[in-house]
Amino acid sequence: MTPDTPIDAPSDADDTPVPPSRHIDTAKPSVARVYDCFLDGKDNYAVDRAVFNQVNDVTPAIARLAKAQRTWLGRVTRFLVNSAHIDQFLDVGAGLPSAENTHQAAQRLNPSARVIYVDNDPIVLAHGRAILEENDFTHLVDADLTKPDEVLGHPLAKRFLEAGAPIALIQSSTMHHVSDDLRPHEIVRRYMELLPSGSYLVLSHFCDPEDDGEGTRLARFIEDVFANGAMGSGYFRTRAQIEEFFDGLEMVEPGLVRLRDWWPDGPSFTPADTGDGLVLGGVARKP
Repeated sequence: MTPDTPIDAPSDADDTPVPPSRHIDTAKPSVARVYDCFLDGKDNYAVDRAVFNQVNDVTPAIARLAKAQRTWLGRVTRFLVNSAHIDQFLDVGAGLPSAENTHQAAQRLNPSARVIYVDNDPIVLAHGRAILEENDFTHLVDADLTKPDEVLGHPLAKRFLEAGAPIALIQSSTMHHVSDDLRPHEIVRRYMELLPSGSYLVLSHFCDPEDDGEGTRLARFIEDVFANGAMGSGYFRTRAQIEEFFDGLEMVEPGLVRLRDWWPDGPSFTPADTGDGLVLGGVARKP
């Protein structure tokens, strides 16, 4: 495959046809591919790397945060399997495969843990299906993450997620790409309404530190890059707005915090900086 060769995404496991127009568009950047750049991945194009360079030249801390988010998700997954005894995961907006995906972290501890990934980016679908082809406990659903009823009503989700058993809903770096017009809080609330008692919400989100200084300046800069880079959106919300996603749920200690502060694997030898406060993460249980 040459860098400019479009790939048609393969059809779903339920044989639902994929429209011919669902191919990789290399003329404009993709959120999934830009994240891939931050994670030192190879599944990206020049247009994606241009956005990455624009952000990285101003704030290299964002690349470190992207990697910190991946390791945070691994720690959360281990907690859910070991301490919360969760064996079903719905990872929404999964993105491109990279080191230590949710299914790898979960199935290392529980080989029969079931993981459903959800995404509708053609390159994610192409790579994801190829990697998961021989994993009977992990599946990829082609669906719009802003439509909870469609996601949980998808044939693959209904077939492989046990009804009535707790599920961990992972919304890692998803809701900050959803505009207020689409009512992101209502989207997350609806997901949790559809999940049984004992389920968990795992959510990380861009945060505006409201410091009227470097943190807020960086937040506005990154928002502008997303908007002007033709990727759609990336919104920095306040701590109070992010906390609202967890309304009605029981927060797991230490609550909504910087990613580095959520159940770290050991002492940190790198001092925190302004960039660390630009993403917050938390885990909560549905009573």
